[in-house]
Amino acid sequence: METVARTLDELTAEAARLVHTLVPREDGATLVTLSGELGAGKTAFVKEVAKALGVEDTVTSPTFVLEKIYRLPADAPFKQLVHIDAYRLEGASGLTALGFDELMRESSNLILLEWPERVALDEPPSPATRIAMRLAPDGSRAITYA
Repeated sequence: METVARTLDELTAEAARLVHTLVPREDGATLVTLSGELGAGKTAFVKEVAKALGVEDTVTSPTFVLEKIYRLPADAPFKQLVHIDAYRLEGASGLTALGFDELMRESSNLILLEWPERVALDEPPSPATRIAMRLAPDGSRAITYA
């Protein structure tokens, strides 16, 4: 499925729609991967997902710190939102250093992983959703779900 977000309001609505489709898994964390070139809107989308889940903190890109964890309100379907930016990582060892395996074992975690192609895992967990984003010349964002 592909949709186009022409404005921030449309991106916000699309992020909220995604949140309503996500259900915590019983056997581990819920993983959503986001792919796309620099500037495609991956972090902007994560910010809107966080807002839809009730995060009141300022959500910023974890490009340099690699991972940020946000506690979610009691009425959210998950307890934590884990935002990982794998752009600066090479291979699965980078995720291992972040405690990724442990994070994946916790069913109350929603993990949003940017740049999954940078950390080819030996046994990749099955993402609940794979999202590819593309910035169009008119500034809109094509969002493809797989």
